[in-house]
Amino acid sequence: LNRIAAALNPQATGAETGTTDSDAAKARALQQQMEAQQNFPLAILAGAATALVCAAIWAAVTVATEYQIGWMAIGVGFLVGFAVRILGKGVSNKFGIAGATLALLGCVLGNLFSAFVFLAKAQAASFFDVLVSAIKDPGLSVKLLQVTFSPMDLLFYGIAIYVGYRYSFRAGATE
Repeated sequence: LNRIAAALNPQATGAETGTTDSDAAKARALQQQMEAQQNFPLAILAGAATALVCAAIWAAVTVATEYQIGWMAIGVGFLVGFAVRILGKGVSNKFGIAGATLALLGCVLGNLFSAFVFLAKAQAASFFDVLVSAIKDPGLSVKLLQVTFSPMDLLFYGIAIYVGYRYSFRAGATE
């Protein structure tokens, strides 16, 4: 009987969505509570720190194997997104954008740090000497990224961006 009444007058009962006005009010209250708990600065800090750690791991694996394992981008995206989600408690779109951007940054830095190590070995210098040179001359970083670039990088960067975005939201968030 309630289903028939709801079908005849869906605005009165929220039957189109299967919810009552009370359920909708509870959902709005929960959404407001989740939004109040968001911490975007902490999300950025956590995501950036995780991206740096992931970049160092990416470089270490690449240098140890002398092979770039593109699938590591999935791990970078997941870990960065997870850090953004856990510490930022985000439900709004800006958290996903931050996770995606920082995941991409982690991948690019991983490739760049790998190139720094290989260049340091070739010049019998230290990683930090090359890092300081790159800071003084940003063109060096651009040149190293150009020389080491592979079209497959775009695929894995894209995956990292997607995963970083997808995992940056708190459970129950309306993306």
